[in-house]
Amino acid sequence: MVSPDSARPVVAIVGSVEPGRTYVPELRHPGSAPAACRELGRQLALAGYDLAVFSAKPKYVEHDVVHGYAQEDGAIFAHVPRHRDADFGLPQGSPAVVHTVRDTGPEWEVSFYRTLLTCDALLLVGGGQSTRVAGVIALSQRIPMLPVAAFGGGASQVWVNLDKVRNDTTDDDITLLGQDWRPDSARRLVECLDGQRRRRAQWLRERERTGRRASLSTGLGLTVALLLLVCALLGFGLAGEPGPATGRRLAVLVVTPLLAAMAGAVIRSSFEAPDQWPRSAVRGLGAGIVSVLLYVASQLLTVPSLLDELDVRRLLFFTLPLGFSAGFTFDLVFERLRSGAAPDPPAPPTGQPPPGPGPADRP
Repeated sequence: MVSPDSARPVVAIVGSVEPGRTYVPELRHPGSAPAACRELGRQLALAGYDLAVFSAKPKYVEHDVVHGYAQEDGAIFAHVPRHRDADFGLPQGSPAVVHTVRDTGPEWEVSFYRTLLTCDALLLVGGGQSTRVAGVIALSQRIPMLPVAAFGGGASQVWVNLDKVRNDTTDDDITLLGQDWRPDSARRLVECLDGQRRRRAQWLRERERTGRRASLSTGLGLTVALLLLVCALLGFGLAGEPGPATGRRLAVLVVTPLLAAMAGAVIRSSFEAPDQWPRSAVRGLGAGIVSVLLYVASQLLTVPSLLDELDVRRLLFFTLPLGFSAGFTFDLVFERLRSGAAPDPPAPPTGQPPPGPGPADRP
């Protein structure tokens, strides 16, 4: 949910300290909990928070938190099923304003859990199963929260869980949340909540920057891969007519598939580690060199006169896809080399001899 004033964060209030009810873990000091909740509400108002509450019944902590909050200026959003009202019995002239937000469903759970995911923070005091579930949801969504363990109940169990997950809390925060209630506890707890929100905001900014960098790196890598492929395809135009092996012909024969190998490695990297494409390009280059040279060497063994009448364009139809495949699957190439096996060249079409200068030149 969003406060009318977008600068004011919203804190969901969850819990209960009802006498006579069985809590697991047990409640502690239930008699002092109402006064503590009132002070927490006042400190939240002074810190500029709005409240999200779900019941006006005195058995829930919302009742006391709202009465403490109503001493200062602020907004209270009461999320209730469509057939219920939320009357906190606030005194006339209270600076706080209660906004009733009715859910379309008749069950309070729907409105309750839906609202938790839209709040900026969570305050847990006492409570049972619903309080524990609310805490788990907040932990999973990295929502800043205050599970006040001083009064036991479900909030104390959430405090134990928070100590394992941490999210945006520090060691001092965990210690503070587990301490017995003191006169200055409410103020210190709200300051703890402010610190969590600042650290979470910093984490969100870092994640956004990391996402932008990854997107830029991916775009740059794919652009480089496209340029490498275009340069590789230009080799068909630079190959020229068949003839004796010259420096230019050999360069086109070797460099063109290496460019394709680098392109394949960069494209592969864009699906796995987009910020590592330069390193992947180097690995693809290594895989391309090994694969292409082994292929050319196998052709020289088969056709010793290959360099006498070198048909570069014809060979490129085999070496260029081979180079691209080697770069795209460079990890497989290195595994085969580690095991002592050379990469397999593409099989020639059925009924045709392996690529070379031509049947007339074969021994």
